[in-house]
Amino acid sequence: MRRPFQAATAATLLASALLLTAAQAQTPAIAAAVADPSRPATDTARDANRKPAATLAFIGVKPGDRIADYASGTGYFTRLFASVVGPKGHVYASVPAELFTFANIVKGIADTEAWAAKGHPNVTVTFASALPAAAYPERLDIFWIGQNYHDLKDPFMGPVDMAAFNKAVFSALKPGGAYVILDHVAAKGSPANVTDTLHRIEPSVVRREVEAAGFVFESESAILANPQDPHTAGPFDASIQGHTDQFLFRFRKPRS
Repeated sequence: MRRPFQAATAATLLASALLLTAAQAQTPAIAAAVADPSRPATDTARDANRKPAATLAFIGVKPGDRIADYASGTGYFTRLFASVVGPKGHVYASVPAELFTFANIVKGIADTEAWAAKGHPNVTVTFASALPAAAYPERLDIFWIGQNYHDLKDPFMGPVDMAAFNKAVFSALKPGGAYVILDHVAAKGSPANVTDTLHRIEPSVVRREVEAAGFVFESESAILANPQDPHTAGPFDASIQGHTDQFLFRFRKPRS
């Protein structure tokens, strides 16, 4: 007699969790940010692949937050974050100087600066080499790095001392702050240089390195996963561009 009840209870809990997730994804601040008519067409064209509402909900960004968009690129998430955090929050679009060798990054940052100057005082664009770029004038609620954690390990970035980088993120966050990482999945057992050859990284490597800095692993999401990805081509390859298998991790800095 217990088993049907337990199964029904489990199904109810699962349904409740799914409804909660859907509701969270449609909070007014997030829904307004995604629907903002001032978003450039180059951003909205990427929404189908980037799932911004669900991603923002997983990140946990809310009005009033201080958030870093590290290696902010074209500003896709910077603009979304700025809308969600509102006038009482702040977004730091951090640009590692090593990325200025890429023309698309240079253009993207110039566009972000121009956008911020036109009525978005809650956005600051900062420039520094990779490790100093993870320092801020105030403690943060969230540190976000999207599709760039793997780059930090590559020769063109230094490479960066990852233990020092993750410690810098730890120091940048308030107690209880979130460290959220999105990146392209590498096949299990991939060589270390897969970060350079395919611009991918094994999720287990990221988790091990971040936890070593003192963070607690809190949650992961499969909203950007793609089990059909063979993990044999990089994200710029036409065969998989925009559809790579991606992991999304959220870590928490302990409150004490």
